[in-house]
Amino acid sequence: GWRFRLIMLVDTLGGVFIVASLIGILSSGLEDRLGEMRKGRSLVVEQGHTLILGWSPKIFTIISELAIANESARQPRVVVVAARDKVEMEDAIRERVPNTGKMKVICRTGDPIDPTDILIGRPMAAKSIIVLGPDSEDPDAEVIKTILALTRRVRDNTGGPRLHIVAEIRDERNLQVAQMVGRDDVEFVLLGDVIARIAAQTCLQSGLSVVITELLDFKGNEFYFSAEPALAGKAFAEAARMYDTSTLCGVRRAGGAFQLNPPPDSLIEPGDKVLLIAEDDSLIRLSETPPAIDEAAIRVAVPRARLPERSLILGWNKRGAQLINELDTYSAPDSIVHVVAEDPAAGDVIAQKCASLAHTTTSCRTADTTDRRVLDALEIASYRHIILLCADDVSAQRADARALITLLHLRDIAEKTNATISITTEMLDVRDRDLAEVTRADDFVVSDKLTSLMIAQLSESRELAVVFNDLFTSEGSEVDLKPGGDYVTRGAPINFHTVAEGARRRNEVAIGYRLLAHAEEAAREYGVVINPRKSEFVTFTDRDKIVVLAED
Repeated sequence: GWRFRLIMLVDTLGGVFIVASLIGILSSGLEDRLGEMRKGRSLVVEQGHTLILGWSPKIFTIISELAIANESARQPRVVVVAARDKVEMEDAIRERVPNTGKMKVICRTGDPIDPTDILIGRPMAAKSIIVLGPDSEDPDAEVIKTILALTRRVRDNTGGPRLHIVAEIRDERNLQVAQMVGRDDVEFVLLGDVIARIAAQTCLQSGLSVVITELLDFKGNEFYFSAEPALAGKAFAEAARMYDTSTLCGVRRAGGAFQLNPPPDSLIEPGDKVLLIAEDDSLIRLSETPPAIDEAAIRVAVPRARLPERSLILGWNKRGAQLINELDTYSAPDSIVHVVAEDPAAGDVIAQKCASLAHTTTSCRTADTTDRRVLDALEIASYRHIILLCADDVSAQRADARALITLLHLRDIAEKTNATISITTEMLDVRDRDLAEVTRADDFVVSDKLTSLMIAQLSESRELAVVFNDLFTSEGSEVDLKPGGDYVTRGAPINFHTVAEGARRRNEVAIGYRLLAHAEEAAREYGVVINPRKSEFVTFTDRDKIVVLAED
């Protein structure tokens, strides 16, 4: 009847209205939720990930290196929490690091100095945490605040587990305060300190930056600690001969003490870990055959007198004073460093911070280093080493562009005067390294890349902190490139076991070589070979170098 039909009509219309309302509510809620996810405010669900707090140009190199390091890992993840738009961060990473392999990068928007926002990245579940300083007026202050917020919040929520944190500090004056905040949880990388030391060593030894880059990145050979019970009771020199595809270069004692390039007769004791250079930790194994050493090819060391260095620094930044101090530690008495920079305060900084030089005298002049007339008046041919520093008060692109202009002028002057000079150029942006190849500089120090590589290495293995602290100081052993003819005879094929034995007799560790015939070939790492197979043969010429760990 009509009464029933009317009731059913009202019931149907009511049902349609209720369903439509429910769909609207669900749609609105879903849109709000998706909006929140697009804003990057949702909590991540990952475990065992690498958490990066903060944003800087270094993040691209770090992510690229972590992708290589985690190629064999199962479901590797990197979580980035920074005060930037989530989509903007994802687009930037996709553009600069197009190939991350199977590693997934997850971005979240949050303020790294806010304890609540830090929890978005689940730091208590992360295997390691990287804290980057932003491009601001006082980046160290924000890094310290982030560490303070991170350690306090995580300890309050988890009962105080030990975190694995790597953080960058730019000013040495802030390091002590940062260590007080981070305590044993944080490994700090002092950026200016590291770059100044590497630049000082590199300007005196062309090709050194390629060697250091090879040791720091994950693409080729890197450092590994390994426990090898079969070496207990053996001398360091004897143990080194037992590796063919790896290079033994240090020992970490069971008590925690570490020594890079220990004396050849020092014993490896039970519980000690050995430091090796290898292409991968899965390739570290003892050789079953004794090494074939050509005793007749080993040459006796001939002492060389150290000559005074005459160096020219063009440009100035906050690392300049420390660079001069580092050069002083490596230079012979009566050495000279002349500085030409646009910054009028450079002379006052040198007088204040370089007052206790032992072997070097300095002079400073204010001038435009891109002006050809200024460069022509400097008598470029009279200097043995030239270092170009990028200004840090302008953008990285502009600073690199000015350095390239100066470099082109210097090369032209050298060609016209037939001068033989070593030019080392500091670059801020790794992308400008490819552009700079046309200038044929002897070496480059790419500041951001080297420190990014070190941060990535420490995030994967905090044990390496003791290695880098030893390697990048003037005390103890360091990387040197020395003439191949000082170790073995030239012009004949010789296996690297023989080269390594020649180095051991000088209390050094041979870790590779550089063939100058390939010094301008980027595809062949500019002639640098690190950790060669010891049984393979190589022929050295008068210009080739042996890469060693040595104390002098």
